[in-house]
Amino acid sequence: MSARRNAYVGLAWLAPTLAFVGLFVLWPMAHLIWLSFTSTSLLGGGEWVGLDNYRTAFSDPKFWAAFRFTLMYTAIITPILMGLGFALALLVSPNSPLRRVTRTVVFLPVVIGLASSSLLWFWLFDQQVGLFNRLLVDLGLLAEPMVWFRKAETGLAAVIISVTWKVVGFGMILMMAGIQSISGDLFEAARIDGASAALRVRRIVLPLAARSILMATVISVIGSMLAFDQFYLMTGGGPRGKSFTSVYWIYQSGFVRFDLGYSAALSVILMLVIMAMTALQLRLQTRRRPS
Repeated sequence: MSARRNAYVGLAWLAPTLAFVGLFVLWPMAHLIWLSFTSTSLLGGGEWVGLDNYRTAFSDPKFWAAFRFTLMYTAIITPILMGLGFALALLVSPNSPLRRVTRTVVFLPVVIGLASSSLLWFWLFDQQVGLFNRLLVDLGLLAEPMVWFRKAETGLAAVIISVTWKVVGFGMILMMAGIQSISGDLFEAARIDGASAALRVRRIVLPLAARSILMATVISVIGSMLAFDQFYLMTGGGPRGKSFTSVYWIYQSGFVRFDLGYSAALSVILMLVIMAMTALQLRLQTRRRPS
């Protein structure tokens, strides 16, 4: 009887969380999947069309072009964020007043909204009034101010710079937490044995902080695959649609072309891809974990 009562008490404590997950996660997801099998329009109406939206998606060259661009963006920015974040985490992990100030300064952009930071950097890259262009010209790296968003390559570079400034502090904090959880005795013993700093990082930090590094990597990959704000505000998908991301094309399909059913199908496909990529990352980490 006591065990049953404890089970009921546990369920009572879990009930608010379960209600929240059901209302704000499971129900919207179920509704999204249902929409993907209909021809629902933003203007209303629609009927059951089965797998037609998915057949259209798999033959839509614009969606797959946006998907390939998203993969390329993710493949470029994830190593930058992880490498720079890990280097910063190593530098600021020891507790000292200067390092605490450095952590704060690097982390501050994280609290700024992505839309706000994207607009900020859009104007910093402006040809006429942008401080970034002026700095490069003053340093002699450019002969004259550049129109960064005229070409897809330079536009992508501008977005990567802005996102790195905005996000790298978050990865730094996650990895720093993993590094600081490692016992200082291990580092002291390694120093006594004559291990170099690089060897200590490779043999102590990387294995023991692997969980934090993995978490930061997974979050970075998911965020990059869902990129929208920075491209919408900085490149507008241009030039000539070359910087459309998957989410940007989903937005175009649903809120510009008014085809909610098709955009829902694209969302389901993207969700499954991200789930598969995340599961693969976690699986690889499990296989590498020392016994």
